[in-house]
Amino acid sequence: MSHHPHDRFRSFWMAALLLAVTAMPAAAQTGAASWVGTWATAPVRDDAASSFTRQTLRQVICTSVGGSSARIHISNLFGTRPLRVEDVHIARLGDGSSILPDTDRAVLFRGSRFIVIAPGKEAVSDPVAFQVPALSDIAISFCLPRPSGRATFHGAAHQTSYLASGDVSSSKDLSDAKTTESTWFLTGLDVQGAGLHGAVVTLGASITEGYFSTPGANRRWPNVLAQKLVEAGFGIGVLNEGISGNRLLADGAGASARHRFRRDVLELPGVRWVIFADAPINDLGSTKPQPSAAQLIAGIGQLIALAHQSHIQFFCSTLTPYEGANYWTPAGEAARERVNDFLRSEASGCDAVIDQDAATHDPAHPTRFLPAYDHGDHLHPNDAGLQAIAGAVNLALFTQASGRDGMRSSPSAGRHRP
Repeated sequence: MSHHPHDRFRSFWMAALLLAVTAMPAAAQTGAASWVGTWATAPVRDDAASSFTRQTLRQVICTSVGGSSARIHISNLFGTRPLRVEDVHIARLGDGSSILPDTDRAVLFRGSRFIVIAPGKEAVSDPVAFQVPALSDIAISFCLPRPSGRATFHGAAHQTSYLASGDVSSSKDLSDAKTTESTWFLTGLDVQGAGLHGAVVTLGASITEGYFSTPGANRRWPNVLAQKLVEAGFGIGVLNEGISGNRLLADGAGASARHRFRRDVLELPGVRWVIFADAPINDLGSTKPQPSAAQLIAGIGQLIALAHQSHIQFFCSTLTPYEGANYWTPAGEAARERVNDFLRSEASGCDAVIDQDAATHDPAHPTRFLPAYDHGDHLHPNDAGLQAIAGAVNLALFTQASGRDGMRSSPSAGRHRP
């Protein structure tokens, strides 16, 4: 497989990275007044048809950037009936299901303590004055007083949330609460505040979602990237839109990346960048007949064009190795290598390439994970492998010039292959 040379870029990008903190505000002068996503998840239809009645959901999410005010998104996208949501609260998480009472704030919708959301629709709350710390666990609680009908959810959240009887949204502790590893109806948390410069969406499948990462530890690679960005003072939100089993071209585990790109990337608040990662691996392993490398390349090209039409930078990730996985084939491997070679080429149209393949493969066996990074199924990385993927993201990429609105990035601002 060929690798694009990058030595001539090194001095420029090292200087850009050192200047990033001072350069960013000039590129995003409207950032403090604009909403930026600090957390998001991709909505999926619950085929088990779960329903809730007279129950409180207390859901735990981990922020990326912080802010001084917040708003939340609740979705009934796949619902079968109007969804009534009452007594919505946001607070800092304490121990277990408890909250820190001094931080608890009620959240309103159009000035009301309840909202009825029609099937296929989403509701965005009124702003609430609430100090959202970066990289912190936040509890969002709300009551579902009537039968909810089919749920809109994200099945594998890799985070424990809580379900209790009755309306106990404002209670410090939830007695006899059941636990869930899914996220229900809640799809986003946005913040406003000084020093915010937009958000990056990580779009992909189970590797992006954090499958096999340590539950509750926030060790998914987008979480690790968020920590790196916060520590560097960049003020950039990271929105994880990975879905386990998702594919680029074919629907199945949720709508395909091609079909959900507008909803799960373009329509999210403050988005300036998208990193597209592992979904095509599932096309190679799960689709019959298996798509060709040319079809996958064309599909990625469609996403790049959509991003550029919205002045969003598109960062391509090479596909990680998967030999030894139960759906690996020599034909799939050949297609993976052709896709990776194309992404690394000048013809790709990518604004940058993040080489997840190079970051994770075994140099002695390039079609396989490095054993220290392999969770054991030869398809998914462990925590160390996820950290290596995040480490492959050059933070200098986020210093590229913004577009006219101060919250978008011009696709012509230059291309870089770390």
